[in-house]
Amino acid sequence: MTQTESFRPTTVSTRLDEILDKVEAALEDDLVPVDIFNDQEVFEAEVDRIFTNNWVFVAHESEIPNPGDFVQRRIGIDPVIVTRDGQGGINVLSNYCRHRGTQVCQTDSGNSRFFKCPYHGWTYNSRGQLIGTPHLQDAYGELLDPDDWSLMRAPKVDTRQGFIFASLNADVPPLEEYLGGAGWMLDAIVGLHPQGMRVAGPPDRYRVKADWKTAAENFSGDVYHLDVLHWGTEEIHVSQGLQMSCEIARRYEFGNGHNFTGHAWTKAIHPGYVLWGYPEHIASQFDLSGLDEAQLHVVNHEPPTVGTIFPNLSFIRFNTPAVPGGPMSVVTSFRQWQPIGPGEIELWSWQFVWDFMSEEEIEQHYVTGEFVFGSAGVFEQDDTVAWEGIAKAGASPWARKAGMSLNFQQGRNSAVDQSPDPTWTGPGIKRNTGYGEHVQLAFYRHWLDVMRGEGAAPTATEGN
Repeated sequence: MTQTESFRPTTVSTRLDEILDKVEAALEDDLVPVDIFNDQEVFEAEVDRIFTNNWVFVAHESEIPNPGDFVQRRIGIDPVIVTRDGQGGINVLSNYCRHRGTQVCQTDSGNSRFFKCPYHGWTYNSRGQLIGTPHLQDAYGELLDPDDWSLMRAPKVDTRQGFIFASLNADVPPLEEYLGGAGWMLDAIVGLHPQGMRVAGPPDRYRVKADWKTAAENFSGDVYHLDVLHWGTEEIHVSQGLQMSCEIARRYEFGNGHNFTGHAWTKAIHPGYVLWGYPEHIASQFDLSGLDEAQLHVVNHEPPTVGTIFPNLSFIRFNTPAVPGGPMSVVTSFRQWQPIGPGEIELWSWQFVWDFMSEEEIEQHYVTGEFVFGSAGVFEQDDTVAWEGIAKAGASPWARKAGMSLNFQQGRNSAVDQSPDPTWTGPGIKRNTGYGEHVQLAFYRHWLDVMRGEGAAPTATEGN
């Protein structure tokens, strides 16, 4: 045996493989090991296998409406610049200069035809093409080939309802195929008017010591926590009837890790409480002619309240007052759980409004959204504190040594019917209860599939 051969690893299974094997075995019993929520090796694999291989939301078109507009965002831990070029095209560019790697864009948003690296001055246009190098003749003697030295570009960029998605994987399935039923639901959420929705302002951004999966799974449809964790909002009359949250919940499973949960408002409140409870002067401007029969039923009777598009884009919409006893507003927030490191995220939260709304209505909806789901929101504070405890459990030496798993077995022996709705004509699976943790398990099973390198999971079908 040579000296080199003596240092070759003799094990055929890495520590990560062992963790994934453990997850696979636990999921068979509807359990999730704590190991995956605060682990350096798991985190690095997620960045490599999930965030660089899937479609990831990066911006909304309303954030870059004009030529030269840009915002700085992230795909996983990679900073990217999302630009609108002079021809109206959307570009997602790496924010690392090709000369020495310095970030060429240092601001969150703006309008510029060029990005000039602050280190040595290499300059790129809004399509990422290298167009300038200082002291060209003395330094290089000839033009550098832009095909070789322009900013790296995301090979796949596409939009749905103004939401811009990008993938660093050139072989990713088309966005429409990837979204599947989640795209269908997104159409029902923001496609109720020809002008669509727009952001009301830049996103809130703040750090939370929690795992991105915990937040994404929660927004897939954990309604079981509402009357416990958020009971304080009922005591101050911001919300009411939280104890009914599971009884009137409706679950939508679309495969590929995409899940939504709605509520049967016309059953719980009154038959006229359609379209999330939007007031008549707003609802009367909606055009529902493009929705199919199942979408019409959903938006009128059992509309989505929360949802997650895998991996890390989530949504919430509900009717609430800005202050106890104040006027009601239908809050629409999209949020992204940006991974930073093991057990830590940066939470990005956008408030969305209808483009036709008056400035007064926009301000009211924005303020209400910030009150309930802003950085100091009354719901947000509850959630983030609870999520941070899960990350601590994930790093606990005792929990790991004991082989601690989290319980997702709710409803196994319940008398509540959790079977798929046989009358459902929309995509995926619909269940008529919030009891059972089907959507959360669907999220983690897809997470495991992607971490195993098995790509997109099959579309959800009845009986899963």
